[in-house]
Amino acid sequence: MQVGLHGKEFSLKSLPVIERVLDLIHEHGAEACVSYSFASQLKKVGSKQKFKIYEKGNSLKQMKFVLSLGGDGTLLETVSHVGSAEVPVLGINLGRLGFLATINKDETTLALEKLFEGAYTIDRRSLLRLELKDNLFDGLNFALNDLTVLKKDTATMLIIHTHIDGEYLNSYWADGLIVSTPTGSTGYNLSCGGPLIHPKSSNFIITPVSPHNLTARPIILPDSSEITLEVEGRSKNFLITLDSRVATGVSGLKILVKRENFTANLIQLEGQHYFKTLRSKLNWGLDIRN
Repeated sequence: MQVGLHGKEFSLKSLPVIERVLDLIHEHGAEACVSYSFASQLKKVGSKQKFKIYEKGNSLKQMKFVLSLGGDGTLLETVSHVGSAEVPVLGINLGRLGFLATINKDETTLALEKLFEGAYTIDRRSLLRLELKDNLFDGLNFALNDLTVLKKDTATMLIIHTHIDGEYLNSYWADGLIVSTPTGSTGYNLSCGGPLIHPKSSNFIITPVSPHNLTARPIILPDSSEITLEVEGRSKNFLITLDSRVATGVSGLKILVKRENFTANLIQLEGQHYFKTLRSKLNWGLDIRN
């Protein structure tokens, strides 16, 4: 059995947790396969652990699951490695907030014991897909959280002409626009005043970023919709992001967003629940009356 691991640059304080994860994998008779970038980090700090290096994409199909060691950004990057292979992913939080990487580093040993015992379920999360004529993201045209269009120059607004299934919706005069999945509703969407959507909801959310017209408000759409964005502005260039990946678009570019035909499979251990995560991460219920 093979187990994948991915992480980003980490502090020496996190090294004992990472070493413990590798030890537990070996103790359960499994083989650790580490991303190239994470392997470089481990070698840099002098780790003596044994592991193989995996290639992104369909080569991960042979793995039982993949562990993301870091925060939510690391988990999003891990999902981009897995792609259409749909290998289950578990996030161990070495970062801060952790809406997706829900396992606290102090819970690592217990969590992995449950994992190897099979005491978990799979939470299938929908992804969105970006389609445009330019290959700006090297084929990684999907996102678990969101797609954003953002101004690149501080002084200029964008005008984002938006159509839904060919029908005109609105032209947003704003600093940008977010198209979010239900998973991404707790991310940038939330900070820009968008609604929380349960992950099992089959929706997209369109949320403007600092709109010039104050009547422009977020809208929830079925994820069977095809969303077309055409961007114009005084500045020639603007930014497009897919989760943590960033590219530069040119004014006049047409962007098509629709639901991806595969999912991200997140591991939910016994005792985990979306509402529990909301309460703990958003501090719901922290009121003297409770």
